[in-house]
Amino acid sequence: MSFSLAIVGRPNVGKSTLFNRLVGKRLALVDDQPGVTRDLREGAARLGDLRFTVIDTAGLEDADDDSLPARMRRLTERAVEEADVCLFVIDARVGVTPIEESLAEVLRKRSAHVLLAANKAEGRAGESGVLEAYSLGLGEPIPISAEHGEGMEDLYAALQPISDAFAERHAQLASEAARVEEAGEPLIGEDVEEAGEELATPVRDPLKAVQIAVIGRPNAGKSTLVNRILGEDRLLTGPEAGITRDAIGFEIDWGGQRFKVFDTAGMRKKARVQQKLEKLSVGDALRAVKFAEVVILLLDVRAPFETQDLRIADLAAREGRAVVIGVNKWDLEDDKQQKLAQLRESVERLLPQLRGVPMVTLSGLTGKGLDRLHAAVLRAHDAWNIRIPTAPLNRWLLEQSQKHPPPAPSGRRIRLRYMTQAKTRPPTFVVFASRPKDLPESYSRFLVNGLREEFGLAGTPIRLIMKASENPYAEKAAKRKIH
Repeated sequence: MSFSLAIVGRPNVGKSTLFNRLVGKRLALVDDQPGVTRDLREGAARLGDLRFTVIDTAGLEDADDDSLPARMRRLTERAVEEADVCLFVIDARVGVTPIEESLAEVLRKRSAHVLLAANKAEGRAGESGVLEAYSLGLGEPIPISAEHGEGMEDLYAALQPISDAFAERHAQLASEAARVEEAGEPLIGEDVEEAGEELATPVRDPLKAVQIAVIGRPNAGKSTLVNRILGEDRLLTGPEAGITRDAIGFEIDWGGQRFKVFDTAGMRKKARVQQKLEKLSVGDALRAVKFAEVVILLLDVRAPFETQDLRIADLAAREGRAVVIGVNKWDLEDDKQQKLAQLRESVERLLPQLRGVPMVTLSGLTGKGLDRLHAAVLRAHDAWNIRIPTAPLNRWLLEQSQKHPPPAPSGRRIRLRYMTQAKTRPPTFVVFASRPKDLPESYSRFLVNGLREEFGLAGTPIRLIMKASENPYAEKAAKRKIH
């Protein structure tokens, strides 16, 4: 049984740098500007032979109103209460501040295990800060340098007894479970036979997480929606645009299927992305799209399909991701029937590259429409992974070429000889034709739209590759010349 460790402290003391070092990769944004981290980010940490969950938190500040720093603080305090261990990090070069003295009191009350680390302790500049840290009354401070990896052995030594205690507790629970099973006592609230029948023939592997990225313009309600999907307030929300900066990922069970849901920073027009930190945030969101399997493009019903929404949708299509459009804040719309008709017309007209893309009206605030969003995501994921046998593909191709023959440039009609699916994720098809270079783009689009309609490929990009088929008569003529 692994334990969870929450890294807390003032802004800019190096929490995210330490988080990245423990997980062994750059998951959290790091910058000299204080307050970069605003949400909770979890990662699988490795320190020697220790394995545990590490949580990066927002910088704790002295605020208790309804401001953004205060909401960030409440989110961090909840993480402290839920984590098994709290690692309080101070900046050894700055020393102990009055804010940290008050935070130490809070942590003593809210966390069962508090460890104290003095970061940036490399060299003589941090020596006085390490000595000052004793005044916080949290035990012996651990001098570390998250940036350079110094002091990790001392951190390991402090965490090992905690890890051993959790392992012992896990062994006790396993022994108790074995005793109950040996005694033949029933498992409370569980019908083992029924559960076994359900898992025997799953439609898809429920243990393999479907990767989802929620993207959109700032303040479209992405974090509110993800919180609703998670069933708890794990992400910071509020009226301010651009609260989310990192692409935060959470693994959850949603309707019996594992998902990994990424909340991303709002994507603005390139001309408006000026500050270094915002560029990092948008870059993080773009990477989340590339690693996703299904992208939920979240629109604000009060201003849907602005230019940036269309660019984001096009990005997802070019990256080959399945797309579902979520129209958020639907509870604020009065004339729902007329608005729905307008939205459907806009989708068909403005997003021809995603013809038939699923569109779900919802409210991230109330949770209405989440069941339909769940179903639409799974259908889009299925279409993205579909494998169509060659025989029905060629029957369809023959029918299409007979009903709507390809053009005949220079009086010679182009012949479509054969079709096969080359790959999935997204569905990619190869058509062998007599003169593929002469086939106009409009006819390729005709075939793509026909594939989408015939085989239920709504919401997923389709790749169509035209290749020249070998001419058997030319090959025979070449052989006669050789002989």
